[in-house]
Amino acid sequence: MNILIIEDEPLVAISLAKMVRELEPNATIMGPVGSVRESKIWLSENPHPDLVLSDIQLSDGISLDIFSSGQVTCPVIFTTAYNEYAVRAFKVNSIDYLLKPVDKKELQAALQKFHLLQLKFSNESYLREIAELFSNFGQVKKFKDRFAVHAGRSVTLVTTEDIVCFIKEELIYLVNKEGKKFITDYRSLDEVEELLNPDLFFRANRQHLIQLPFIESYRSDDTGKLVVTLRNAKPCEVIVSKEKAGEFRQWFEQS
Repeated sequence: MNILIIEDEPLVAISLAKMVRELEPNATIMGPVGSVRESKIWLSENPHPDLVLSDIQLSDGISLDIFSSGQVTCPVIFTTAYNEYAVRAFKVNSIDYLLKPVDKKELQAALQKFHLLQLKFSNESYLREIAELFSNFGQVKKFKDRFAVHAGRSVTLVTTEDIVCFIKEELIYLVNKEGKKFITDYRSLDEVEELLNPDLFFRANRQHLIQLPFIESYRSDDTGKLVVTLRNAKPCEVIVSKEKAGEFRQWFEQS
């Protein structure tokens, strides 16, 4: 079995490789690869491994972007110091999601889960059942068109087209086109992001998910970050990191 490690912290990569060798002595360890860019190049130039162990937050972005295109289909065990990416992780080939520092017993359980799934997916009758289960589902994803929010003691609806942005503070808030801020029942912006059309909404940073029609303008600062000005929102300026600046420009122009 070939296992690729994607990790940008050398000491963490060494520790992880050591645990894998102890748990899977017959496995071939490849890597570590330390960035989203390097990972995409490695996976395009080499046969895909049987399994990937990948940190989520890398030096130039999040590794979920490597697998979200659907071109890389090998299973992944994600590791991270944060739990806010759990929802997105399980949308892309994820076997398990381990919080750092990685516990050896939890890694062992994740590897056992991988082997069990391997057995299932090598079973032809199981694959036929899965194919039949999904054969009735449509190919077009339907995005959420309204959100229930709290206004005092009442619950009201805000249509998606009237949303300026979502903000993560202690809770997840929704800001509408009138500049009003409402509490939602969501626990993370990742969860909200999965419900929205990516042509219209962009994850600017860990705290902000913004909608295109309410972007007034943007400018670059001296560090290469982008400062995006929103209409009808407080704060009205949202920062896009230097690493995501190119992605934002492409999204803004193509959308």
